[in-house]
Amino acid sequence: MGTSTSPAFSADTLRRGLEGQSSTDLLKLYADDAELRIVDRNTQPSSPKVMHGRDEIARMLEDVYSRDMTHKLEGCVVQGDRAAYSESCQYADGVRVLSESMITLRDGKISEQIMIQAWDE
Repeated sequence: MGTSTSPAFSADTLRRGLEGQSSTDLLKLYADDAELRIVDRNTQPSSPKVMHGRDEIARMLEDVYSRDMTHKLEGCVVQGDRAAYSESCQYADGVRVLSESMITLRDGKISEQIMIQAWDE
């Protein structure tokens, strides 16, 4: 009789996903029914941008990773079924973006994420 194990979420798996050259590895970290809420200058707390499901999240990630920019995981804390992390990004023209995320994990996958982001203007 075999045992089943759920995939492990860790700072290392997140780093590989975020800092990769495409959205593929990062998208693998999301549950099929994941929800992502983004709060920033344009989508403020009373009306955040909300994406439901891996397909909607995939479209957003594909757009982001098609841009000429780098992504760096600055820090990550994983505790039980929760994680928080900081990500910094830089466009080729020098514009910087900083985001902070709080995530909920289910079976080793991201089921909910709240991201707050700010960028140079």
